[in-house]
Amino acid sequence: MAKTQSTIGAPVARVEGTEKVSGRAIYAADVQLSGALWGKILRSPYPHARIVRVDISQALKIKGVQAVLTGKDVAGHYRGKSIRDVPVLCWDKVRYVGDRVAAVAAETLDAAEEASARIEIEYEELPAVFDPVKAMEPGAPILHEDPATYDGVNKDILGKGVSNVVNHLSWSKGDIEKGFREADVVLEHTFRLPLRSQGYIEPQSVMLAIEDDGAVQAWASTKTPFAARNELSKAIGVPPDRIRINPVNVGGDFGGKGGSGDLPIAYFLAQRTKRPVRITLNYGEDLTTTNPDHLSVITVRTGVKRDGRMVARHVRAVHACGAYGGLKPGGGSIGGAGTVGPYRIENTFLEAIQVYTNIVPGGFWRAPGAIQAMFAVESHIDLIARELGMDPGEFRLKNLVGEGEENALGRKWSEVKSRETLQAALDAAGWKRPKPGPNYGRGVAMYERGTGAGKVWLGLTAERDGTLEIFTVSGDKGTGLKTVLCQAVAAAMEVPVEAVKIRVGNTSEAPASVDIGFGGSRSTNIGGHAALQACAELRAKLIAQAARVLGCEEANVVYSAGRFSAPDNRRRSLSLSEVVGAGEGPITVSVQLEVPRKGSSTSFVAQVAEVEVDPETGKVSLHRFISAHDIGTIINTLGHQGQIDGGAMMAIGAALTEELVLDEGKVTTPNLGEYKLPCIADVPQLKTVLVHSKGGPGPYEAKGIGEMANVSPPAAIANAVHDAVGVRIFDLPITAEKIYKALKNR
Repeated sequence: MAKTQSTIGAPVARVEGTEKVSGRAIYAADVQLSGALWGKILRSPYPHARIVRVDISQALKIKGVQAVLTGKDVAGHYRGKSIRDVPVLCWDKVRYVGDRVAAVAAETLDAAEEASARIEIEYEELPAVFDPVKAMEPGAPILHEDPATYDGVNKDILGKGVSNVVNHLSWSKGDIEKGFREADVVLEHTFRLPLRSQGYIEPQSVMLAIEDDGAVQAWASTKTPFAARNELSKAIGVPPDRIRINPVNVGGDFGGKGGSGDLPIAYFLAQRTKRPVRITLNYGEDLTTTNPDHLSVITVRTGVKRDGRMVARHVRAVHACGAYGGLKPGGGSIGGAGTVGPYRIENTFLEAIQVYTNIVPGGFWRAPGAIQAMFAVESHIDLIARELGMDPGEFRLKNLVGEGEENALGRKWSEVKSRETLQAALDAAGWKRPKPGPNYGRGVAMYERGTGAGKVWLGLTAERDGTLEIFTVSGDKGTGLKTVLCQAVAAAMEVPVEAVKIRVGNTSEAPASVDIGFGGSRSTNIGGHAALQACAELRAKLIAQAARVLGCEEANVVYSAGRFSAPDNRRRSLSLSEVVGAGEGPITVSVQLEVPRKGSSTSFVAQVAEVEVDPETGKVSLHRFISAHDIGTIINTLGHQGQIDGGAMMAIGAALTEELVLDEGKVTTPNLGEYKLPCIADVPQLKTVLVHSKGGPGPYEAKGIGEMANVSPPAAIANAVHDAVGVRIFDLPITAEKIYKALKNR
């Protein structure tokens, strides 16, 4: 029989792998309902304009068209995760190229597309603003005339007069002005990051049907089914308990699929036609009109002593929220400035500002706000080190937080492995070794992140055949959570992992208030703790039943490797199936709990890039990339390494190739030929170094890994390019053209 040690830490293959590679896995676009219509959305061609006139008469003449909706049909209906400021369909004005202005339901996709093209809309163009810094200036075009009326807004900000500022977060420590006065050297740099797609392969898709009694059945490519249900409920005015979000696989997320998507539009079309409605975006629509990561401007100012000690830092992160704030939770903000790295700094002031702009609304991107902040901070740190004549690795080692020390936000951690992690990366990269040739460079960058926490619900059943079934409403978006939960249960119940199954249910099968869904590096932590508690409760029930069969006290029952026995009758033991079979049916427990955030725990990552730059063209070749991670217990070695490699490549793409290019607010990279995701030919030599520590907050002392490797690579690569040819690129992506121009202007 499998033992705990052979299950935890094993490279167990994905439990859903066969279903996926065989094509049997069901995604939202695969759902088939009798009589379902195709929905198509008409979008604004202008970044900012008033809607003067809408004529749908020609659209209604298209054969197969069953309904055409305009903004006036659903006026007053908004959606959003925390701020509800996104019109289901615009009725008065549009605020970005791609804003939703009308929708069609038809028998075929071709008919829906033709009808949407026949809708005539007259617009009155308005002044637009695309840059978040300019959007804050006096006299800038105002996107929302009365934003304080929106549900969920921060009234302390949006209630103080009309402006484009959506949210403003700040953190401070010490006396920032005193710190700068005491500094021997003060440096300030500004960095820019463009819009970026999350890069999932499955475009967003929804299907919705209204039953005869008005109840709603929905399928959507969303990682947070309860949040999607609540958002849909508020948008359409139907109570949450009358809405069921049914489980489907999610074909990648990386932060981009956490809400209701186009379910509200599908609902109103289904209500009008009395038939189910499907809306599946094509990839051009997904890339140009959904919720990419933010265009951001980050300014970092740091005061240092001549000996290299940092004494003051001010970070100002200005994010282009886009036309609406409703595509993000947390008051429409992504923070970001609060990510300052694992350094001791006595005096700090950090602020993150979200600003309405006439571009596609921003959403979450794996580790929201962190890649922006750390590209700026870690690039800036290299510039400080070079100004002081210090090695960038040594400069970081000098300023890293240690055990019992406070970081720049005043936080203390236990089991601090910052120095060990950085040193491991430097050693693995051969930091001090001579470079392979001219125009080669090495760059290093760091990041730290705590393991996420939150509410979770989970059921566990012992079946008559001796198998165990996990029941969860947290589906599968590619993270490997299903497999990790099966491993955790197999270890706790001392059975082979093959004896554990997992089933994903709908939102009507679990308490709505106790499952937060995926995201925030929390899934293994909260799901794993729920699984272990469920195992403990299930074992107690099984032992009670075994005691009745064995004729002994519960305290005398011994459970080992899936069998039950009593000390006075060792020759007789009962299997799991025999114990369950002795009762009236399967034995089930359910657990709901809130896993608290463990403030004393965090994880560190240090990454080193080695590049070669062609000075004649500016072309960057990334030869090696090293990631050193401070880790706890690894539950699944295969999945753990996959998170590291996948995260690193995601950020390498952000560093070198990925940008949703804007032209007067319009995204002009509408396909994967022009939006360049990394492919296998772009993968450098990857090396991982693991630094083990104790006390991880997760099950079996695990630590989060899902949002660790995907933050600091852009800074490491920018630093390597600077080391190679002496030019600094302040805005992503780091292209050959930018390097060439910098070299010519040097």
